[in-house]
Amino acid sequence: MDKIGIAVLCSGGGTNLQAILGAAEAGLLPDGEIVLVVADSPSAYALTRAARYGIETAVFDRALLARGEREQRIAELLTERKIGLVVLAGFMTVLSAAFVKRFEGRIINVHPALIPSFCGVGMYGLHVHEAVLARGVKVTGATVHYVTEECDGGPIIAQKAVEVKAGDTPETLQKRVMREAEWVILPESVEAVCKKLRG
Repeated sequence: MDKIGIAVLCSGGGTNLQAILGAAEAGLLPDGEIVLVVADSPSAYALTRAARYGIETAVFDRALLARGEREQRIAELLTERKIGLVVLAGFMTVLSAAFVKRFEGRIINVHPALIPSFCGVGMYGLHVHEAVLARGVKVTGATVHYVTEECDGGPIIAQKAVEVKAGDTPETLQKRVMREAEWVILPESVEAVCKKLRG
């Protein structure tokens, strides 16, 4: 059976995309292949990263398109390209229940905290790390989970803990969580889900 075609949805720099691309290059993604990168902003650096690898890209600009139309066009493209797995990697558009249902069991997300802590509506990007520091917890981390209608509520695929250090700022903590957790468990989870989907 052919490899699972993967689409990665990004809004910004694409560092998590880079982690998956690096894993693929190192032969750590035998069951999947990134065939499409979708961004909701034309200035997303993720598009540059994808172009370097010769991967097809598409932009559905959130400044120009209403959410419903954006989703519809993304869904049509994913179906057209026969995408088997959708990976949300710093994608800042909250997807509707209808979209999630359409790709049920085939859409995963990386979240920069240990779900069920510091998750749900409004918990994204630096907001998560600000909340972690404000609460004074000693351990944070990242979670990869299936995407369901409930924000950050889907079944957990993998988690990795990261120490919160004295003197951390939201920015230093964000970098450490990315480096020590997100960039480790996201590629591993992508491969695990692709393997499962191939049966």
